[in-house]
Amino acid sequence: MPQIAKGLEGVVAGTTALSFIDGRAGRLVYCGYDIHELARKSTFEEVCFLLWYGRLPNRSELDALRRELVTMRPLPGPVEELLRALPKTLDPLDALRTALSPLLAFDEGARDTSREANLRRAKWLTALTSTVIATFHRLRTAQKPVPPDPELPHAANFLYMLLGERPTPLAQRAMDAYFVLLADHGYNASTFTARVIASTLSDMVSAICGAIGALKGPLHGGAAQWTMEMLLEIGSLENVEPYIRRLFAEHKRVPGFGHRVYRTEDPRARVLRELSRRVGEETGGLLWHEMSERVDALVAQLRGDREIYPNVDFYSAPLLYNLGIPPDLMTCAFAASRVAGWTAHVLEQQADNRLYRPLSEYTGPMDLAYVPIEER
Repeated sequence: MPQIAKGLEGVVAGTTALSFIDGRAGRLVYCGYDIHELARKSTFEEVCFLLWYGRLPNRSELDALRRELVTMRPLPGPVEELLRALPKTLDPLDALRTALSPLLAFDEGARDTSREANLRRAKWLTALTSTVIATFHRLRTAQKPVPPDPELPHAANFLYMLLGERPTPLAQRAMDAYFVLLADHGYNASTFTARVIASTLSDMVSAICGAIGALKGPLHGGAAQWTMEMLLEIGSLENVEPYIRRLFAEHKRVPGFGHRVYRTEDPRARVLRELSRRVGEETGGLLWHEMSERVDALVAQLRGDREIYPNVDFYSAPLLYNLGIPPDLMTCAFAASRVAGWTAHVLEQQADNRLYRPLSEYTGPMDLAYVPIEER
């Protein structure tokens, strides 16, 4: 009998040179570089180049990439009109997926599927994703969209378009580090979705729209929103213990804890924890970080064995909230980063393609006799 791995757990479905995860040691590597070193020393644009080209850029290459991304930030006019026509109550991730879907209509070389053409699309999608998110948020909150600032780097420009004011140096650094930390993470659900679509030789835009659909679920990208909504519901340090004890008593999950791969602390959470504290101090929102730390300590105490740790979304929640990103926009912030990894995986998949076609075990009935509809 075939071995069934529910959720493909433990199944090695392919190879990649983009990121390596050691779940037991709590280590994440992009193209050979430890994530902590990249988060401290690099920028999101550098990491994009690393994922797309397999190496770090030199100064002239990095400057050229930055210029390319800047020129690709403005939305095509019809896409902005589409965003204006969408219901303001629409989930922002649905708005993002909807706005990206027609992009091929504005691609003059849409029939060109060469690596060079797809590299250009990867840059275009990465640049436009942030603009779409910020534009829809401004429109749904009855604010005028803010045009991109060509003088700002990618992460800082995202915050600028979203909030209408230039971020502080710390906010800029924190947003950039967040983008670096979430840019790629192996064959996670959304990335695997993108690779499956790419394996059919569909276009890159379709692959990214599929990935966005997979990201929407709370078991994947939606956990930061779920975590922040929990913190807002708790409301104070004094309420943390009774709230978390009630979740344990009712055998409910604590948002932001546990990971399918890591059996120790998520390496990205270490960096985000410190950034959350620093940004909370700067913005006057330290309460949300302190509540997070108290939840973290209490979960460890109540479990006793410490087998479940905070994942990347747990400390992302107070960090993003203090940067001015509302809970229902947090998964979009995830997408604004992960689009770099998604597009890199599409490039990698199509460079050595094999159509994904797993088998399944049939568990339904057999040999049923057909009964004419008049006799049923």
